[in-house]
This record gives sequence, C-alpha cells and structure tokens, in this order.
Amino acid sequence: MIAVLTGMGLSAAAGLNAYIPFLIVALVARFTDVITLPSTYAWIESWWAIGIGSILLLADVVLDKIPAVDTVNDAVQTFIRPAMGGLIFAATAAAEDLDNSAWMQQNPWVGVVLGIIVSGLVHTGKAAARPAINAGTGGLGAPVVSSVEDGTAAGLSLAAIFAPVLVLLLLVVLAWFLIWMWLRVRRRRRGRPRVPV
Repeated sequence: MIAVLTGMGLSAAAGLNAYIPFLIVALVARFTDVITLPSTYAWIESWWAIGIGSILLLADVVLDKIPAVDTVNDAVQTFIRPAMGGLIFAATAAAEDLDNSAWMQQNPWVGVVLGIIVSGLVHTGKAAARPAINAGTGGLGAPVVSSVEDGTAAGLSLAAIFAPVLVLLLLVVLAWFLIWMWLRVRRRRRGRPRVPV
C-alpha cells in the first residue's frame, strides 16, 4: 500500500512538472538506500538519464514561466507528463524497499495505468487553468503560478518518498485548489459583459 501512495504522489507531481519527480527519484535512488530500483528501471539513476532530465527540467522551468509559451509547452507535455507519471509509478511500485507487495511486482502494468491516470488528471487541470490565469492577470500570473507548481511538484515528490501517508492529504488539497481555480475562472467568465459583434 505504501508503494501505491508513493506512486500516486509522484504521478501527481509529474502532472505538474514531468522532470521534477523523475530527477528526485533518480537522485534518491542513486545516492541513498531509501529507494532501490529494480534492474528493469535501474537506468533511471544513470548519469545520462539524470543529465538529460536536468536539461529538460531547465527548459521546462524557463518555458513554463512565459505567458502564451506556457500554453504551447502544456500542449507538448500532454503526452510527456502522463507517460512520466506511469513510468515513475511503475518504477517505485516495483521497488522492494517501498512495498513487498508481490501482486504489484507481478502486475507492473497496474502501476503504469494508475500513474498515467493520476498524472493525466493533474495535467488536464493545470493545462485548463493556465490560459485563464494568463488572461485574467494579463500574463503576470504565469511565472508566479509556474513557480508554485514547481514547488508543489518538488514537495509532493519528497512527501511521496519520505512520508507517503501525507500524499492523500496533499492530493485532496491539490484537487481542491484545481477545482477552486476552475470555478473562479468560470464565475469570472460568466460575469463578464458580452461585447456585441
């Protein structure tokens, strides 16, 4: 059960930023004994994977802070974030240190599917809210919201690894925030006077 909570937290973080949870898992697996990845996922902690992940993270962090470019970045990330969520969920669910669940180790596809779903839902909420935030703030909100998302992805990833029980609470808070933002944007759009054409 702990591995499922860890996988859910990492997948949700991947929905916000695909590379933060990947790099956190890679670095924790490489430099500590907290996570020992199975041989099929050992490439995640290799130097080339960490290097490529770092370059992609830097590009994502910069692009996600620029209004309008962030929307294009979200469109590109529509395939990357859920895939990364599935990969990270499967890798950590199969890690023996986190859970000795033979069932999860024998059925790795379950972790992949759950990771894709969780990451995809979070990404969808983010991608839907961002254009509205940009429009509502004249683009000034993009770097602020992006920084909050990056911080949330890092915090959620660390909590998923070191305190997985907190993941449930953090996911509820994240869901509440995304719903609150969506409702706020929706209310604001309804209250706007229509311009005759």
